[in-house]
Amino acid sequence: MVSVTNEDKIRQYYEVLRRAWGPQHWWPAETSFEVIVGAYLTQNTAWTNVERALANLRAAGTLNLQGVRKIRLRRLQKLIRPSGYFRQKAKRIKAFVAFLDRNYHGSLDKLFRQPTEKLRKELLGLNGVGPETADSILLYAGNHPVFVVDAYTRRILARHELLPEKTDYEDIRQLFQSALSPTADGVRSTPPWPAEFDTSKPRGAAHAPSAMSTADRDPLAQVYNEMHGLIVGVGKNHCGKSQPNCDACPLRQFLPGV
Repeated sequence: MVSVTNEDKIRQYYEVLRRAWGPQHWWPAETSFEVIVGAYLTQNTAWTNVERALANLRAAGTLNLQGVRKIRLRRLQKLIRPSGYFRQKAKRIKAFVAFLDRNYHGSLDKLFRQPTEKLRKELLGLNGVGPETADSILLYAGNHPVFVVDAYTRRILARHELLPEKTDYEDIRQLFQSALSPTADGVRSTPPWPAEFDTSKPRGAAHAPSAMSTADRDPLAQVYNEMHGLIVGVGKNHCGKSQPNCDACPLRQFLPGV
């Protein structure tokens, strides 16, 4: 009898979710800098709150590097207030721009040309940047092939009895990267958007295409991107913290005892 490994299960989850929901076009953003700001703002809050804060920045003409350089801290705090912890987050966004100016002449292109591990270490050295934020910036803004582990990922793994919820972040990241790396062969760099897509029906965490979601990217980064978006969809629609809705979940077949 052939044993099924956790890597096998992760690949099965990816294929089932991909067939059920299609491309997720996550992360929705128009620029790399918008992704970076969103990665800071989404800490400890819901994405709907992040969207409100981003809309404020966009309306004020400050959702860009030059805008954040020039804006006063108190004004930035006011604009991002809907995201919560706005004083901390404003300082951290300002600190990122200062880091970029100091080390990479204010160029995101120069920043993202750095080797993944070197850049990841630098990002983790910034105030308020933990592994999830760093990896979100690397994957979604910089097209670096790293998998993003979030609370939804931990919850799904624990409920499916693959790993305890308190498993170390790096162990989970390595599991997903090991499991998904073989699936990148033949993957399109830009995901297709089906003409029949119906926004009135649940499709995971799917968003309409954006400049960043349709940008060319490394096939492996595309797989990690899609899988994280699909997991967000499971978490938002089915794997709630206190009231899971497993009956309609595409992953229900994998639950222990089903």
